[in-house]
Parts: sequence; structure tokens; C-alpha cells
Amino acid sequence: MKILLKLVFSAIAVLVLMLSAVSCDEDLTTIGDGLIGDDPFKTSKAVYDVFVFNKKITAVETNKLPIYQIGIYNDPLFGNTEASITSQLRLQGGFGNPIFGLSSQQREDNSLTDPDETAIEENETVKEVILYIPYLQNPNGDRDLDGVPDTFDADPEDPNSDSDGDGLTDNDERILGTNPLNEDTDGDGIGDSTDTDNTINRYPRKVDLDSIYGNREAPFNFKVERSTYFLRDLDPDTGFLESQEYYSTQEFSPDFVSDILYDGEVTISDEETLVFPEDDPDTEADESLNEPERIQPGIRVALDPDFFQQNILDKEGQTELLSQANFSDFLRGLHLSVSAITDDILLILDVTDATITITYDYDKQEDEGIVKEEAEYQLTLISRELTFGTINGNAVNTLINAPFPSEITNDLDTSENADRIYLKGGSGSYAEIQLFEENNGEDILNEIKAKNWIVNEANLIFYVDRETLDMAGNINEPPALYLYNTETNSPLYDLSVASDPDLRNRININYDGSLEKENNKGIKYKLKITNHINDIIIRDSTNVTLGLAVTADLAISTSKNAVLDISEEDLPVAATITPLSTVLFGNNVPVEKEDMKLKLEIFYTESN
Repeated sequence: MKILLKLVFSAIAVLVLMLSAVSCDEDLTTIGDGLIGDDPFKTSKAVYDVFVFNKKITAVETNKLPIYQIGIYNDPLFGNTEASITSQLRLQGGFGNPIFGLSSQQREDNSLTDPDETAIEENETVKEVILYIPYLQNPNGDRDLDGVPDTFDADPEDPNSDSDGDGLTDNDERILGTNPLNEDTDGDGIGDSTDTDNTINRYPRKVDLDSIYGNREAPFNFKVERSTYFLRDLDPDTGFLESQEYYSTQEFSPDFVSDILYDGEVTISDEETLVFPEDDPDTEADESLNEPERIQPGIRVALDPDFFQQNILDKEGQTELLSQANFSDFLRGLHLSVSAITDDILLILDVTDATITITYDYDKQEDEGIVKEEAEYQLTLISRELTFGTINGNAVNTLINAPFPSEITNDLDTSENADRIYLKGGSGSYAEIQLFEENNGEDILNEIKAKNWIVNEANLIFYVDRETLDMAGNINEPPALYLYNTETNSPLYDLSVASDPDLRNRININYDGSLEKENNKGIKYKLKITNHINDIIIRDSTNVTLGLAVTADLAISTSKNAVLDISEEDLPVAATITPLSTVLFGNNVPVEKEDMKLKLEIFYTESN
């Protein structure tokens, strides 16, 4: 009978809410009053206290992450963070015992007694070694789908805008294959709108780079060193049954590095690099006119060829390359670091996309004699399986924080209900939240259950401490907040419900969690927790402590171990992989800030 009554109440509540929406000026505490004569139900709002406690993170587990930080992040609130990456190297395809050239090393060694004239010493010689790590790109950066990223588009909402002013719309140029950001694509002095002999799709496109913090115009120093630290995949303390954990406070340089493979200046470009094909003289067609290979913007540097000659090609057929395990023990990996030349900069990179391409030549027996052939062999850092997203190999993100300011440190790890909430990604800080009263709110919850409320919506409202952020300076505010159950480590939203199919920067329509802005400055975060409240009231779920952290990606819901002041907890990876921070108002605010107080608001329907 109770279930039937609740269904009836729900149907009537929906009708009442639809009618109440007619007037936006109706006070929230009286929604539904006077709208339907002799209505036995009313819809109203209740506001409850929320208790919040700031927690300092000493270290977070940072191996096998989806993305990694590198560089120096100057946080005006919390101070600087220095980030570096130490990664294993993986043989091409993960297969051991590679063959360079055409023949195995054993056949080359026996070439003097081999009757086959193609069996020769191939003399493989490294010509060039290129390390390439692409920058992240904004997956939602072209709203009107005209081929021009929003950041460069004259009108990001209109595909028929003309960003370069040449008389052709951006969408027309996308179809024609001309550059919508250059009125004379081929540089022949004739504008694209009148040029009848334009080259098609042979210009470098601009892309909207993402997750780069600092001065993008300033060059930075990039350093690649050989790592001498052996990164274990499995933990011997668990009988090699569980993955080895590595933490953000573990430093590998200078004690566990040796050869310097690159140490030089890098400048960020948002343009693709084009590699044009060479013409084959044996064909009638001119292959050089074909569309070029497009290399996306990224860090692209030449490593020491002698090092890879000695440690890769010269090891052909030897035990060091016999298997991936042997190789990882022999050449233990690379240590990557970024330092400022003029301005601090921090980049977030997906190192599973990184490649080391070894270009070499070798001797080959032809009818006319021995000729030189060119070939490539590609190493990778860690890799990701496409099917399940499993990370193969090991890489560790070292994150070294400067000491936090005393005004922040003094508010961390106290037993007091906080007036300010301090959140920082990486090995920073998070908050624990208790709804209703500190004793799990049993009295309030029992009262709500006794009244048979139908909860239509429940929200946590976190207001940004705008004054503190503005006084600190130029703050990169987190785009969203991550709220999760501290007992199950699962987020308080359904990952399958999203307004955007992209894996990054997606907004969950039943949770929101995104930063609301005015004049391009954050004002508040609204987190919808209706399902969670209904679970407590209707389904007798436990009113558990909730965790609150920053995130740049609501799609990442995994957790990893973290070391706190006197304990260990599983914390969301979504917070580990971002350097961003913010300050929010808590519950224990002074009277003059009462309108900014952290609150839980519940919109409900009950019988009169």
C-alpha cells in the first residue's frame, strides 16, 4: 500500500512541479502553494547543514595513470609543484628478440659460411632517433563542425563565418581543402576565393591544445635521461600477485639517472607538422603531390643516436633483447623533466601515445651489389590496450610540492567543521563531507521518513571564495568537482549518463558538478545528489561520509591508494592527474557570509 501511495504522490508531484514552473518568481519555500485549489499535497524546500573537514594528502600512487603531469605549476594558492616522469621502455609490439634489417644476427654471424649470397653482415647503423609525445587536444573544440577550432573561429557557433576574410566561409574551405585561417593558402598571391589552382589539403592545420598551464609562448627546457631505477611490475611483498605501487614523493633524479639523451629548448606550436611523400622515379605518377602525413603537435626531439646504436641495434640477438622482461632489466627506462627558461609551464601528457622511432640503414645484397636500405624500429613508453584500457608497462609521476602556506596548513586535518574548503589536485588536499548531523543525521532522517517525503531533487551547493581566489592572482579553476562514496570509492553519479560522448570534459546531466561562471570567473558548483538521498531515505542505505575532490574529467572514476597524515585511503585518480586547486566556502562561515554557506537543499513533496 505504501508503494502505491508513493507512486501516486510521485505522479501528482510531477504535475505540481510542471505547473509551478509557470512562475519563476515564486519563492522556493512555497512552490505549489495556491496553484491547485484544495490540493492535498505541497511541494517545498528544506535546507540542512553539511559538515566538512579538510584533509592533507602526503603522497598519492602515481604509476599506471591515464595521463601524466610534467613541468612546474605555479599555484598562486598552494605554491609550486614540480612534476617529472620516469617510465619503462617497451620493445616494438612488446615482442622480444627483434630482427634489424633482413636477417637475424645469427645468420649475419654465419654469413661467411652460408652459401646463400644474400646472407651478409648488414652493418645496421642508426641515422636518427626521434622521441615524440603529442600534446592533448580539446575534444570539444569545434562546436559548429566547420573545421576551425573554436579558439581560432571568428564565430564558433556559425559554420558559415569567414575567419580569414577571404570571401569563402569556413565550412566552404573545409570542403574545398583550403586553409580557413589563411586567405592565400598556397602563397601564390591569389586569394583562395578566386584562385583556380589551389593545392588541396596540403597546409598544416591549427589545433586547440589542451591541458597546458603557464605561458605557452615561452620556450622551455626539456631533458631526457636514462633511468637506472628498476620499476617492478609486481609487488614481491604480495607474492608477486599484486601490482607494485609507486608514489608521487619518490624522486629518481639525480640518484637514479645516467646518460643524457637530450637536453635542449622546446617551443610549443599549435600547428601540425607535415611530412610530404617522396616521388617514386619508377612510376609515372608524382607521389610527392599526394596528401602529406600529418603529425599532431607535440614534443618532438632528436635523441642521442650513439646511445641507441650501442644499447639497441648492437644488442641484436643478445640476451638483453631476448624478451621484454630482459629488456626492462637491462635498459630500465627514461627520466623526463621540464624546467623553465623564462616562465613556469606544466603540461599534461598521455605517455601511452609516446614513441621513439629509430631510423637506421643496413646493407642489402642486390644483383648489382650491396646497396643501402633504410628501415625503422619503434620503441614505446607504456602502452594501453584498446579493448579494456589496461596499461602495459610502468611509469611513475613524481610530484614534489612546495610547503603549503600556513593559513592553508592550519585548516587541514583538524576536527573542526571548516569555514573554508581547500581542494588541490595531485598530492594536494581533499575534503570529507557529512550530511545532516555529525552523528549520521539519524534524527533528521527518521523525521523525513516519518513524513513520507517524495524527494524531487537534492543538491549540494558549493560557493567559490571569490575574494581569496582574486587576491591570490591568476587561478586556473577546476572545471568540475568529484563527489564520491568514501566506503565504496564510487562516484555519486551514473557514468553511463552524459550529455557528451567524448571521454574527456563530459558533463553528467544527472549530477552536473561543473563550475558556474559569471564574467568568466567561477561562482559556484552545484552537485545533484537526488539518487543518493533517495537511497538513504527510501532504500535505507547508510548515510556514509562523502569525499570531495577536484577533477578535470568526470569520466575517470577509478581510485588509487594515497598516504595521509596518519592513515591511508583510496582517493580518486581524477584528482591525482590534475594540478588545479580552489577554495570554497564551508558550513561554519561568519554571519556576513551566510548566503555563501555550504548547504544541502532538498525539494520535496508531502501531503498537507
